[in-house]
Parts: sequence; C-alpha cells; structure tokens
Amino acid sequence: MEFYVQLLISGLVLGSIYALVALGFAIIYKSTSVVNFAQGEFLMVGAYFCFSMVVQYHVPWLWAFLITMVFSVVLALLVERLVLRPMIGEPVISIIMVTIGLSSVLRSVVTAVWGTQIKTYDPPLFPDTPINLAGIPISQVYLWSFGLSIVLLVLFGLFFKYTKAGIAMRATAFSNQVALSMGISVKRIFALAWCISLVVSSIGGILIGNINGINISLGHFGLKVFPAVILGGLDSILGAAVGGIIIGVLENFSDGLLKTWFGLQGIKEVAPFVFLVIILMVKPYGLFGTEEIERV
Repeated sequence: MEFYVQLLISGLVLGSIYALVALGFAIIYKSTSVVNFAQGEFLMVGAYFCFSMVVQYHVPWLWAFLITMVFSVVLALLVERLVLRPMIGEPVISIIMVTIGLSSVLRSVVTAVWGTQIKTYDPPLFPDTPINLAGIPISQVYLWSFGLSIVLLVLFGLFFKYTKAGIAMRATAFSNQVALSMGISVKRIFALAWCISLVVSSIGGILIGNINGINISLGHFGLKVFPAVILGGLDSILGAAVGGIIIGVLENFSDGLLKTWFGLQGIKEVAPFVFLVIILMVKPYGLFGTEEIERV
C-alpha cells in the first residue's frame, strides 16, 4: 500500500509542475494563437540561470529566485519584441517554425555556457530531511513543490478572473478586434502573456531541478507537458491545471506499475504521448477546450 501512496504523491507533485508549465502554454495560445514549442527550453534556461546565481555566484536563494524572475521577464520581452512581434500576420506554420528554431538556439546557448552534465543545486532550495505523513516518509522538496505549484495556479486563476490586466487578456483572447475597440493594447497583452509564460516555466524548472537535478534534457519537459495541455484543452486555463495533474498521476502510475509487474523500462518517457493519442481520439478539443463548429 505504501508503494501506491508514494506513486500517487510523486505523481501529484509531477502533475502540479506539469500544470504550472502547461499554464504558460495555454496563456500564450489563448492570447496569441501561437503554439510555443520553445516552452521546455525556457524552463531549462530559467533553471540554469538560477543554478548560476545559487551555485556559481553564491547568491542567497530568495534573491536568486527573484533575480531569475526578473531575467525571465526581460527574456520574454526581448523574444516577443524582436522575434515574434515582426511575425504578426504571418502564416501560423511560420510562427511555429520560429518557436522551434528558438528552442534550438536556446538549447545551443545552454550547452555552450553550462555544458551537458547533470548539475544539482547546492545548497538545495528545500531541506533534505523527509517528513513522515501517516507513517510514510515524504521528501520535503515534494511537499513544497506541490504546495507552491497549487498556490501559484490559484493566484494566476484569481489574476485572470478579477484583475484589470487579467480581464484584458481574456478579452484579447476572445477577439483582438473587440479588445482594440475597447482601448486595450493588444501588443502589450501579447507581451504580458509571454512574460507570465516564461515566469511560470522558470519556476517549474527550478522545482524540477531541485527534485531531479538539471541537464540539457530538461528542454524536453515542454514536449512532455503538451499532452497535459491537449487533455485540458489548448485554450483553457483551468484545463491546463486539471490536465497537468491527471497526466502526472497517470504517467507515474503507468511507469511504476509496469516496471514492477512486467519489468518494462522507459515507460515514463513514452506514457504521456500514448495518453495524447488516446485523448485526441476520444476528446479532440480536450476536457475544457472550445469546440469549433464550421458550417459549409
């Protein structure tokens, strides 16, 4: 029984981080109709930048975290202004190819600066001493990562629902023309969407880095989040959160059970994409996605 509880807990932790990164995916798509294939690389860059602050320059964790968030905002503004804004009005496939090219550039930069070896945060963000819950030892990094992810998801949900900027983003997502007629600067909303996306991705990278360490393969995390976004609905903020939790739990259980019962290895890398195929067959628009009906 303890084994299944540990699978559930680690699945919830992984799923909550998936949800956080999926939120960035959904925000960009909902606001700009762009599928950002560089999301995983942004997560990787944020994790490595924070690593440099903490390990190489010995900056205290709080300040390192805040500096990383500022760096993420600056990077988001540069990418949106210099790379993506000139692409407004171009075919969707062209914009997608730009994000794929951007992911390759970021991966090359990280490789050149930090190399490809696995690196760990020293000191770690959270204490190493496990906590016993109902007789089951649980690492504090799992508890803190899950708690922080849920808090951030709730805060961003309240932001989109009640703040002026959040309402403006929802209006822009509904219709750019309507938003412009109401005096909303669509370009500023696009920039804000990219800033939020990079901030949540960097936070996700820092949390994953404290659990598993960081290396160049961290960039693939963005692709693993994609099934969560599809499950929840590509244009749904709520769906990103729900989809991330579900995919994290399913992935962890499939990996743990198939490895235990049949000795199969590497299932964790494949499971999200198996779920993606099944999801697209059953719910093409996801659990909370907007169905598009075309009449001819």
